Amino acid sequence: MKTFADLETEVVSKGICGACGGCVSFCSAGNLNALEQGADGLPCYADEASCLSCGICHMICPVTSELLSEVRSRFGWRRPIGAYQAISSARAADEAIRAVATDGGVVTALLLYMLDRRTIHGAVVSRRKGTFGREATIAVHRDDLIAAAGSQFARMAQLEGFGEQYTTFCPTVSAVKGLARPGNVALVGTPCQVNTVRKMQALSIVPADIISHVIGLFCMENFSFYAPAGEKLAAELGIGLADIAKLNIKEDVIVTVSDGSEVHVPFERMDGLARPACLACTEFANDFADISVGGLGSPQGYTTVLIRSDAGRRIYAEALRAGYIEERGYRDGSEAAADRARMLAKVVALARRKQDRGGARLRQLGAA
Repeated sequence: MKTFADLETEVVSKGICGACGGCVSFCSAGNLNALEQGADGLPCYADEASCLSCGICHMICPVTSELLSEVRSRFGWRRPIGAYQAISSARAADEAIRAVATDGGVVTALLLYMLDRRTIHGAVVSRRKGTFGREATIAVHRDDLIAAAGSQFARMAQLEGFGEQYTTFCPTVSAVKGLARPGNVALVGTPCQVNTVRKMQALSIVPADIISHVIGLFCMENFSFYAPAGEKLAAELGIGLADIAKLNIKEDVIVTVSDGSEVHVPFERMDGLARPACLACTEFANDFADISVGGLGSPQGYTTVLIRSDAGRRIYAEALRAGYIEERGYRDGSEAAADRARMLAKVVALARRKQDRGGARLRQLGAA
């Protein structure tokens, strides 16, 4: 049985750990507390003597191949972007949500619908912490969702905080709602975060046991301007760091400044700002989510939505009927079909591009 020591050798030391926080989340939710997030954001031993050498941290890592076939089988995965039922372009009907959203605010609107209907009792989202940081938190009200909406400059919040909150969230919900079991939550995450959660669910372990709905974000890479390389690039582009209002990723990286103007930066120029692990990642379209979303393929103010599972289809259809989201209008069915084919082609193209880049990087590191 491989242990965390093997994970350090095979993943962390090679620079391909995505810092998703899954291993730390499991360890803290189960009150083992053998692992913690280090100062660099990577997992490390907090108390090696507390480690049970159970090997679960190695199995649920999104970089390792363990449990991958089980997850793929469960979701009917196929190349190049996984299984899906439909693709659409939509936005939140609520203007207040759209005002703070990166694209169309569909994620926030779907979560709000589920909270209002008590389909879920909370949502694991990423909120701002300090000036540039993010942290995982459980949103239970509309204001929580609004605070978490929009783009971010640095990497996505990790899941290790969810494991810590799990032990307080579940009993609280049970007591307040009078439930015999903990309330369900929805998760919003990047491919690496979603993959580790799906592996946890394949093993039926905490804290993934209460995650009932997963919304996955399209993800090319996470990066930050707030580093020497980023500051240099910003200077070359003539952008003041304090003037950056929003970042978005479509066919390239779109930097919106405070005066409303946009600067488009090719991905190749952003590689120096990306986390090394992102350059070795091979998944763009969040293949194992219930619903995958991103701005790619949709016009400004709209979100491209890939509906993957039956659970995702139900929630999307219900939110649409209830007026929480609205789809783009078309003149006729043929125009709609052509536009959806165009959107899908863009998603597939960028997914293949990331697969090629990540595969090449893994082979270089001898980790493929």
